[in-house]
Amino acid sequence: MNITRRTIGGLALGAIAALASNPAFAEGKGKVYFLIPDSGGPFYPTSAKVEAKFLEQIGYELTVLDATNKSDLQLNQLDNVINLKPKAIIVAAVDYDAIVPGIEKAKAAGIPVIAFDREIKSTKLDFTSVAGTLEIGRIAGDETIRLLKERKGAIKGKVLQIMGDPGDSYSISLGKGFAEKMTAHPEISVITKPTPQWEPTTAGSTAQDQLLANPDIDLIFYHSGYLASAVVGSLEAAGKKPGDILCLDGDGDPGGLAQIRAGWQQVAVGAPMYAQVLAVAEVLDQIVNHQPLKAGTYQILGLKSELTEEAWGPNMKIPGNVVTKANVDDPVHWANGKVPDVKVTPLM
Repeated sequence: MNITRRTIGGLALGAIAALASNPAFAEGKGKVYFLIPDSGGPFYPTSAKVEAKFLEQIGYELTVLDATNKSDLQLNQLDNVINLKPKAIIVAAVDYDAIVPGIEKAKAAGIPVIAFDREIKSTKLDFTSVAGTLEIGRIAGDETIRLLKERKGAIKGKVLQIMGDPGDSYSISLGKGFAEKMTAHPEISVITKPTPQWEPTTAGSTAQDQLLANPDIDLIFYHSGYLASAVVGSLEAAGKKPGDILCLDGDGDPGGLAQIRAGWQQVAVGAPMYAQVLAVAEVLDQIVNHQPLKAGTYQILGLKSELTEEAWGPNMKIPGNVVTKANVDDPVHWANGKVPDVKVTPLM
C-alpha cells in the first residue's frame, strides 16, 4: 500500500526501538521477524509498532526489517533471518513473486511464514491477514458512482485512477474491484496510470500531465492517501480549488484524511490495519505450535472477518470502512493514531 532501507545488520530498526517501546515480555517465547516493504509512508511502520505491542503481550519479541522497496534486498533479508531460526516470519512483500523462493526456503527450515496486507498466492503460507481489497475497490467504485451522480445529476464523467506500484497485490486487487463497478457504467470513462514504488512525486506528475491532457477530469481515485498531498499540489498548481475535482483514496492513510479535513478529498475507504495486525497476534501461538486453524467467521475489533482455506493457505479477509468529513475524526480509523487497548486472546 505505501512504500522503503538496508540489510539485517544495519536495519533491524533497532529491534523495533524506533517503532515501539518494549519494556517487558509476558514470557520469553522467542523472536518473530516482520519484513516490511518500506517505511516511507506510515502504514507499515505503524503496523509494525502495533504488532510489537500485541506480540509483547503474548511473549514474543518483534524485530522489523525495512526493504526500502527493493525486492532483492527483501529476499536477502529473508535469507539472513532464516539463519537466525526465529519462531515465525511475517512478510509484507515488495514483490509477491520475487519473495517466493525465500518463503519456500523458510518453510523447508521449519519456520512458519505469515503474509501481511499483501497476498502471496503462488506458494503455501501458514497464514495471511489482509484487508478485503477487492471489496475496498468495489466500495471505492460505489463511492465514485455516488459522487459523480451527486455532482452531475447522472452517472457519467471522467475518472483518473492513480494506482500504486504494479507489483503490489493490494493495488492490483483494489483496481480489480474498482473495475468491476466501472464496467457496469460505460458512461464513466476511466484513465488508469501506475505509480512505481508508490512514489508521491510520480503521482503528482501523473495528475499534472493528465489534467493538461484531459481538463474535463471529474474525479481522481488514488489508491493510497499517501499520494494525496502530491496530487493536491498538482490541483493547486492548475488553479483548482477544494471540491473542483472530486478525490478519494483506497486505504485511509493520514495524508488522505488530512485532505478530507481540508476539503480537497471527499472520501477514503480505510484499510482495517489494527484488525489485520491483531489477527496475526491472535493466531500466532497456534501457528508456531503447528496447530490447524479453523475456517469460519470471526469478530476482530468488531469487524466481521472471514477465515477461508485457500490454495495458498489460511486466509483472513477483513472489511474496510468509508471515511468522510462526517466521521473523519473517529478513533476507529488507523490514521488517527488511536491504538486500541485490547487484550490479545486466542482467536479460536
